[in-house]
Amino acid sequence: MTSFAKRLFTPLNLAGLLTWAAIGWEVVVLGAGVPPWRDAPAPASWLAALHLAYLVLFAAVLGHEETPEPPRYLRTLVLLQYALVFALMLLARSSTLPILLILCAVQAIHAWAPRPTAALLVLVNLGLYLVYAYVWRFTSPAVAVLMVACFQAFAASAAWFGISAERARAELAVVNADLLATRSLLAESARDGERLRLSRELHDVAGHKLTALKLNLAALARDPRFAAEAPVALCARLADELLADIRGVVQQMRADEGLELAPAITALASPFPRPRLHLQIDEDARVGSLAQAEALLRTVQEGLTNAARHSQAGNLWVVLRREDGGLRLDIRDDGRGRGELKPGNGLGGMRERLEAAGGGLDVRRTDTGGVHLQAWLPVAA
Repeated sequence: MTSFAKRLFTPLNLAGLLTWAAIGWEVVVLGAGVPPWRDAPAPASWLAALHLAYLVLFAAVLGHEETPEPPRYLRTLVLLQYALVFALMLLARSSTLPILLILCAVQAIHAWAPRPTAALLVLVNLGLYLVYAYVWRFTSPAVAVLMVACFQAFAASAAWFGISAERARAELAVVNADLLATRSLLAESARDGERLRLSRELHDVAGHKLTALKLNLAALARDPRFAAEAPVALCARLADELLADIRGVVQQMRADEGLELAPAITALASPFPRPRLHLQIDEDARVGSLAQAEALLRTVQEGLTNAARHSQAGNLWVVLRREDGGLRLDIRDDGRGRGELKPGNGLGGMRERLEAAGGGLDVRRTDTGGVHLQAWLPVAA
């Protein structure tokens, strides 16, 4: 099942589709009443075309209203739905047609903030009053409008609370991922620091005492009383081998020094259902300091956030490699953005962080409209 089909058949959207179908059955199939201003019923084909157009616009909105920043055309789609509802009410008289305004109110709260939505609902219900009073010629249009308006307000409020809860959940997920990434980075830094401390302890303490032991064994070997003793020669040989082994271990521990970023980056991407992260980190691309690791990690975080909020990207490729004695981070998404990139606070802060660590940042669009970030740092572990 495609992502659009999954969005279309969620419980809430499915309820809206069933409501649309029930209204269409009454208005188009069973036949709606004739408004007093018309002499004859409107052709069923007209009503069916308008009702089907409403469904097309309703389905076009689905899914886009869940994005952090809905596209601008979403508002146009909602306003067109309102226009179709009023067109239907001008051609046919049915008590179920105003229910479509309730569906519109749910979508309007996704396209506008609460205050503009409230103003829009006031205008819509003023228009509904005119329809009730002068087109359908109700005896008590104000009461009928009040009932429909209350349902619209209830539906919009419930939708807004759902939006707020979802946004809060998403923000908490991002904060939690940030904490997990930071914890992973700190744990990696602690392990690296502990490895370095142990290597120094082995070198300074064990190496010092083994060297003293070798000197004492050498003194015993020069003593005529012990010069011919095999155990003395054996102990001297074992001390030499043990000291060589310890030096090898110390060298290996120092050679492994460096922070691994893969667990932290994976933790950052975990709360984002989209874009899908494709991570590639070369084995020799290990970061030498916590400041460098923090700069690269926040660069990836900003790339993820921008791809999720602005580019509508489905995939994000992150490549970290060692190049020309430094580290190069390549971040690219498959978004479909347009126009010139205007760096905001996020990209500005990213550039400042990298420059403070001795690196830099280049931002440009790909041929398909995605965003391509290239960051570099001068020193790799």
